[in-house]
Amino acid sequence: MPPLTGFSDNCFTTHTDFKTASLALLRALKPYQSHGGARIKLPLVTGTHFDDVAAQLEGFARPLWAVGSLMHSNTLTKSEYHELIEPYVKGLANGTDPDHPEYWGPVVLRDQRMVEMEIISFALLSAPDTMFHSQTEDARSNIMAWLKTINGKDFPTTNWLWFRVMTNLALIKVCGVPQDEVLEAMKTDLDLMEQFYLDNGWAADGIWNNQGRQADYYSGSFAIQFSQLTYVKMAQDIDPERCERFRNRAIEFASFFWHYFDSNGECTLNYTIATVAKNLLGAAIPFGRSLTYRFAFAGFWSALAFADMELPHQLKEPGIIKGILLRHFRWWSDKHDIFNNDGTLTIGFTYPNMYMSEDYNSPQSPYWAMKSFLALALPETHPFWKAEEKSLPYSSNTAVPVHPPMHILCSQPNHHFLLSMGQFCPWPLKATEAKYGKFAYSSHFGFSVPTGPLIQQMAPDSTLALSKDGGDIWRVPWKVSGGNLRMGNVELRYNNDVSEIVPSLSGKWKPWVDADIEVHTYLVAPTRRWPDWCVRWHRITNNGLNSVKISVVQGGFAIQGREHALGQPLPAFTDVHRLVASNTTQSLGFPEGTLQTEDGCLICSAAGASGIRSLNIGLEKCGKEHPISETQSEVLKPDANTNLMWQRTLIPTIKLVLSSSQNVEFGSAVFALSRTNDRREQYAGLDIENLWNDVPVISTEKVFEDEQGKDYIVLE
Repeated sequence: MPPLTGFSDNCFTTHTDFKTASLALLRALKPYQSHGGARIKLPLVTGTHFDDVAAQLEGFARPLWAVGSLMHSNTLTKSEYHELIEPYVKGLANGTDPDHPEYWGPVVLRDQRMVEMEIISFALLSAPDTMFHSQTEDARSNIMAWLKTINGKDFPTTNWLWFRVMTNLALIKVCGVPQDEVLEAMKTDLDLMEQFYLDNGWAADGIWNNQGRQADYYSGSFAIQFSQLTYVKMAQDIDPERCERFRNRAIEFASFFWHYFDSNGECTLNYTIATVAKNLLGAAIPFGRSLTYRFAFAGFWSALAFADMELPHQLKEPGIIKGILLRHFRWWSDKHDIFNNDGTLTIGFTYPNMYMSEDYNSPQSPYWAMKSFLALALPETHPFWKAEEKSLPYSSNTAVPVHPPMHILCSQPNHHFLLSMGQFCPWPLKATEAKYGKFAYSSHFGFSVPTGPLIQQMAPDSTLALSKDGGDIWRVPWKVSGGNLRMGNVELRYNNDVSEIVPSLSGKWKPWVDADIEVHTYLVAPTRRWPDWCVRWHRITNNGLNSVKISVVQGGFAIQGREHALGQPLPAFTDVHRLVASNTTQSLGFPEGTLQTEDGCLICSAAGASGIRSLNIGLEKCGKEHPISETQSEVLKPDANTNLMWQRTLIPTIKLVLSSSQNVEFGSAVFALSRTNDRREQYAGLDIENLWNDVPVISTEKVFEDEQGKDYIVLE
């Protein structure tokens, strides 16, 4: 797709750059705005579970994150105001007028209009003179009456409650509704959302229990933390105690949330900022639902600046927050395929992709991404914009446990990813197991979503797939039992002495309702000894009477699976030395090819390296008869467009057939090296062959007599 001028060629270093990017996105929408200004309908015909009028309201409302912010800072010229802001002022009047043909209609049961009301309310709160007081008396009356229809309706017990809170706040502070009419309803919603709170500033998207466990980007940038910070900015005078509580939670949340962003934000355009050269944040780790919102990942940092928050810990310098926000935008500026030919955003992630979309994603939905422009509400003279951009704070911990979401953030020198255990979405959600149930999620390799029931259509990267019918039907982790979730530590030992304590996750899940079979999985973070490997160990227990033959697929990270020059299939090699030597013979600066051996497989491409090795320590103890009748490695070719990052991928896998499912144990070591902008020189200098051959050693005993003088990880 062609780049969008003003966004794709933007270095995102100043307030002016940030403003230019927002205007470019607004201008791309302008041709599709209705005559009355109240609706925007992009020239696509994909549908949602809600009506098309609500979808066109999405198109009108979501750009208001930027419109309200621009008007709050009063940085637009008269011509820019006339071109881009006036249609939204007119549209608000017409969309809320029951007698106008572009009327949006009243709110009904769990209506999408409820969602968009929060954005309209933000525009009213941030630019009351422009959006409300400049309107006619009839228009003001209609706006107030339409917003009031959100009250008295059934709401899901999720982040949606924030939409009603912010709407009622706008009714009080802008529309002149007496506080006693809606303040108690606001308090009821806010008190209910207190039940979402977990710890360390984190909230779940709903109540965390065995009916659903989600703590994803809705907990931060997409909704809850973001809304709390806008509330802090707007509601201090009417709810000071709660605002102080939200400030403290934002401080705690920020101290963990920065670990979700990678250090690969180098800008390739012609400008010089010393701190941009290397070791800078860029990509976020995609995880969970609504990922078509893209650069909304950084919404929390923008809202933090908007709320004038001061952080007391390692993020206390405003230049650090500024850098997190802007470098994330730089990462996206390089992803030209997020745009249609007309410059509007597509449904997808780094390219158009309906497989990963949600039932609630209309063509206009991606403009939730405009949340991250909230920092435009600060004038360019504000200390945030005057501050020198800073890189991420130094952390000696490359594996950071984050207990509330059950994640371990792994910021290794050669790869940035997280380990995950136990989250799941309770309602019907497309690719729900892939979005919440995988063992690992990477800021570089992304993750894959299924296109069908066959194993290559399931694209089982970073997961465990099981079949008890010979491969017709496969099951992957979804609902991990909440009572068995555990975040703990394992020991790395040398000569039977502890040399490192390593974070770990464990949990149990049942693949089938018609078989009393349980899978207990352990995830071990990378160690200083093996920084490019993470370990997975599985114990399958059959508590039933009948033995079941189980087919198993263990998957590593999916990786771009085509040659860099012409997009041809990667060549296959017979040993790792020949594969790595292709780097020299082709003068590419990186190897290209695949390797399959008896105990694992490795894939190297322009994206880096991804591999998996079998770990079979202790299998002989599982029964009188060896429980594994077949084992092989395979470079799996999944369907095109399954992965979020690349259209054509390969997945390193190990396949097993378990002849007996009575207390069988097996595991794998997953290898990954990401070749990002800031790691290319580093990657070219890595001794990939030796790294690949240096596989982690596992023991289930603290004293490992067979490995005296060696390092080993203890799994008890």
